Amino acid sequence: MGRPDPEEGQLPAAVKPPDGGWGWIVLFGCFVITGFSYAFPKAVSVYFKELMKDFHVGYSDTAWISSIMLAMLYGTGPVCSIMVNQFGCRPVMLIGGLLASSGMILASFTTNIIELYLTAGVLTGLGMALNFQPSLIMLGTYFDKRRPLANGLAAAGSPVFLSSLSPLGQVLLEKFGWRGGFLIMGGLLLNCCTCGAVMRPLDMGMKRKMEKAQDKYEAKEMLPIGGKSEEGISTADGIKKAKKAKKKPKKGKKLLDFSIFSNRGFIIYTISKFILVLGLFVPPILLVNYAKDTGVPDTEAAFLLSIIGFIDIFARPACGMVAGLKWVRPHVAYLFSFAMLFNGLTDICSARASNYTGLVIFCVFFGISYGMVGALQFEVLMAIVGSQKFSSAIGLVLLIEAFAVLIGPPSAGRLVDALKNYEVIFYLAGSEVVLSALFLAMATYCCLNRGKKKEPPPEKNLSRAGGSDTEEAESDVQEAEEHSSNNHQLSHSTDNAVVVASEEANHVAEEQSGEGGGCPEGDGEVSAQDGCNADQMVERDSF
Repeated sequence: MGRPDPEEGQLPAAVKPPDGGWGWIVLFGCFVITGFSYAFPKAVSVYFKELMKDFHVGYSDTAWISSIMLAMLYGTGPVCSIMVNQFGCRPVMLIGGLLASSGMILASFTTNIIELYLTAGVLTGLGMALNFQPSLIMLGTYFDKRRPLANGLAAAGSPVFLSSLSPLGQVLLEKFGWRGGFLIMGGLLLNCCTCGAVMRPLDMGMKRKMEKAQDKYEAKEMLPIGGKSEEGISTADGIKKAKKAKKKPKKGKKLLDFSIFSNRGFIIYTISKFILVLGLFVPPILLVNYAKDTGVPDTEAAFLLSIIGFIDIFARPACGMVAGLKWVRPHVAYLFSFAMLFNGLTDICSARASNYTGLVIFCVFFGISYGMVGALQFEVLMAIVGSQKFSSAIGLVLLIEAFAVLIGPPSAGRLVDALKNYEVIFYLAGSEVVLSALFLAMATYCCLNRGKKKEPPPEKNLSRAGGSDTEEAESDVQEAEEHSSNNHQLSHSTDNAVVVASEEANHVAEEQSGEGGGCPEGDGEVSAQDGCNADQMVERDSF
């Protein structure tokens, strides 16, 4: 049995996201988690040379540590979704922080490369995956109107941590060696537990108080004094039973909701994201070696990645602010398509860069476009499926992306070894990114927008799955108001019925008294008794 909805990181339909308050603390926690999840696998590469010397292995053997971390981050998406739906975001993040930290601490005591794969690769990668996905889910529950900005700020954690963890790792390596560095890095990952602790679910106390007050008010309004009291009580009980019946389906929560595959928008997004990941990560992976082959010194070649990271830090929050504008947010899918198109064209146009100046210009534009893609990718997914199904959606998307991550960069590396030409790789990667952008834009326009125009306007009582949380909350409030107005009408109709009944009884009594002259004796005993009882009934009902 799962825990109640408030502990599951899922947004109940009647609770509006605060768009601030404690949400800023949640945002900071998500910023830290995103930084560790994306930057840590790259920062570990600082220790590879020392690992090669100690374990007598090649570069490709040590590179598998980062690859396993990323594979765990992406490939365990459905497992994370099931755990979040079963236990809630906070417990899963606390467990993930302990796993990530213990993996690096155990790695500092390893004696061969296989043990490193199991500790630093599998254990730490799984721990970061159990932190990354729930943090995004909680961010979606705390923000709605400011969600694009929140996603942009949280995504900025990746370049910030990448620019800080790599130099820190170098300092730790020089002073304490790779074992001491791994041990200290494991201690730093305990901060993931702190971030998980602040991910508290939205408070449901106010909602429960409002429901109780509404039930008492409805029962009071429907309780006329006298013979109608039992009817009012039974009606109030019926309302409570109807509310309980509506809440019952929420308790039987699916561990992994595959019904999102019936959402055409989700299918389009998933296909586009798979094509995107095939080429998105190839240029930054090959950039340093490409620069060295063109004659750029090693230090200047390494500085190119710092340029991308620095531009990326400012591009993500800025893009989040633009996506949050009222006239942009309804069309955020097209903005995402533009960001991908911009990134792909940057790769294609820079394929022939043959000097350091051209590579610097490429890094500037690539940093802007890469930051835009990073800021919008999860915002578009939240807008498509809604916060209620986001936990299942992101798990399935990350699993599909894992296959693309395992196909794209390794295939590019093999092509470089075979062709000895980076220009073809940049053309190929850029073409894949451009294809994903065109597919998303055209499919969204043809399959979604035209479909909306042909469909009749939905009724109020239809399900609102995939809509924004604010709209769901407003519609629920509207329902409650209509419900209370119906109760007022019912109570007024009950009072009117009592008045009409009393008037008819008075009229009958007057006719009988006019004919019989009051309550006759003898033969008129029965009618007299009926008349007197009628008067008594009128008096009782008139009260």
